[in-house]
Amino acid sequence: MTISFRPVNEQDIPRICSFARNEEELFFFFPAATWPLTHEQLRGSIAQRSDSTVIELDGTVVGFANFYRWTSGGTCTIGNVIIDPEVRANGIGRHLIKHMIAIAQTRHRAAEVTLSCFNTNVAGLLFYPKLGFTPFSIEERQDKQGQRLALIHLRFTQELSL
Repeated sequence: MTISFRPVNEQDIPRICSFARNEEELFFFFPAATWPLTHEQLRGSIAQRSDSTVIELDGTVVGFANFYRWTSGGTCTIGNVIIDPEVRANGIGRHLIKHMIAIAQTRHRAAEVTLSCFNTNVAGLLFYPKLGFTPFSIEERQDKQGQRLALIHLRFTQELSL
């Protein structure tokens, strides 16, 4: 099993768009998008963000993430995190998040790394604390049906050195 990372490219877009299996998964991955995720929506997000990265398993793209906020010496906020449903719960997400923290540290000299997770994303809320993220703020949001949600902001609280 060989894991590698690289910047996203145009050929990756159809595969990444296939990772969200339903409207709820798309909302967790990319709340501003509308179902079904189109190549244009993903391209637009990539164009507005920094360090869009794919993780490959034996040469196949199996995950994606980027930063939607990044400041040199400040905060980098990880977003658009998604893993291929076929390889979830196999450590791929852990490798991808650790790689994004390393990019934040080395490329952006980040003093802080954050991410956000909706209260209905139980898998995410159970996953991120295992990597050293702790909640620091909660913001009220609405889902696509207008239902109240909590967007939980988490901060990486371990040493940034991995």
